[in-house]
Amino acid sequence: MTTPATAEAVKNALAEIADTEDAEFLQRFFKTGPGQYGEGDVFIGVRVPQTRAVAKRFASLDLEGIRALLDSEVHEHRLAGLIILNRMFELASRSATGDPARTEHIAGFYLDAVRRGRVNNWDLVDSSAEFVLGEYLWLGRPRDVLFELARSDSLWERRVAVLSTFAFIKHGDASTTLELAELLLDDSEDLMHKAIGWMLREVGKRVDRAELLQFLDANAPRMPRTMLSYATEHLTPEQRVDYRSRR
Repeated sequence: MTTPATAEAVKNALAEIADTEDAEFLQRFFKTGPGQYGEGDVFIGVRVPQTRAVAKRFASLDLEGIRALLDSEVHEHRLAGLIILNRMFELASRSATGDPARTEHIAGFYLDAVRRGRVNNWDLVDSSAEFVLGEYLWLGRPRDVLFELARSDSLWERRVAVLSTFAFIKHGDASTTLELAELLLDDSEDLMHKAIGWMLREVGKRVDRAELLQFLDANAPRMPRTMLSYATEHLTPEQRVDYRSRR
């Protein structure tokens, strides 16, 4: 008999495959100690492929159930909820059967979760921002919300802003990524340096190498070392040395 798709069923399925040794590793890996970026996050020890498999089993979970997962203190519950939400948005936005009102509602639900602090570690951001908010905005909506998030005091809201633009990059549009990268050049967080550098690298790989080089020519002296390293990763050794020498 098929188990009904409820938040409790998802939690139970994850609990059945949880591993205490993995939980200890994940607590360290995601920096959950006092003063670290993931302070207070709780892991039960389920790896990402396993979490995705559970989410697939309960893909019919509704928004009320997803909210219950996102409101959990357990990291894997929140990740499962976001994976299910991604699929919900994908189905609602398919061109042949697209439902604009539904996609707007799901994107608003996601943005509310972000602002409530429920998308609150880098993997949660990276596995959801482009697939929900990014794809929603790509459908022609104003992108002002990304600049609002980019000016937030919350590290995770700023990372959502930048990672959402991965959707635009995959559609061949680097404009918003470059604007946000310039806005956030002086961000103090290493996780933001990595995110921005990563997206700049993808601009060079997927959109236009010339656009990346133009950005680097204008901004390399101001870019934090990690951001510059990520952004130049796929350039020639000579180009990497040149840009890194400009700091």
